[in-house]
Amino acid sequence: MSLDSQKEDIVSDLIKLWHSDEVKLKTGERHQRLRPEILSRLLSVVMTDDERAEYFGLPKGCRIRDGAKIISPTNLICGEHVWIGENAILDASGGLEIGAHTSIGLSVFVWSHTSQLTNLTLANFSGSPLIERKRTKIGNGVFIAGPGVILPGVTVGDKVIVAPLSVVNKDIPPYSVISGNPARIVKTLTEEDIAAERERVLSDGLGKA
Repeated sequence: MSLDSQKEDIVSDLIKLWHSDEVKLKTGERHQRLRPEILSRLLSVVMTDDERAEYFGLPKGCRIRDGAKIISPTNLICGEHVWIGENAILDASGGLEIGAHTSIGLSVFVWSHTSQLTNLTLANFSGSPLIERKRTKIGNGVFIAGPGVILPGVTVGDKVIVAPLSVVNKDIPPYSVISGNPARIVKTLTEEDIAAERERVLSDGLGKA
């Protein structure tokens, strides 16, 4: 079966499901606003990681793995050659910037909003004015190992390594290696360190696919 035939079958099945009695869709403004984003994610399931990234408008060389989700993608500023791992959540509702050659690991949650005050004040309804949004920024050449959490309003500098299971709740300077909950700096890198590691991997042949 050709790719075009497969696409036609998928669309046909979706149309049948859409009009069936099994699906009961609401028609409110919020539902209509969210529906295209939901359908886009559904369609992206059959795509490869680079196809998925291109479909969502990410720049050259980007890849998005299965199950990753971008909230409010129009508020995302993304550099080239960014890798987003399985089941990562990128919340751009408050503004999110990711630099070039950065990797967001598996099950990493990057937030740019918090709704905790809506819970504490018993005002946890859609569109609550107590939802706080803060711009989050991740620099160039950052490696975030998953799982982990980046909290709203945080700036992670260039060439930072974030260890697994870290919770980043404050700004992190460039060239830091951080770990823990809350994340703390455990080492500071230099360009000499990076160059030495690059030479080691290349000389040992460890970088071959």
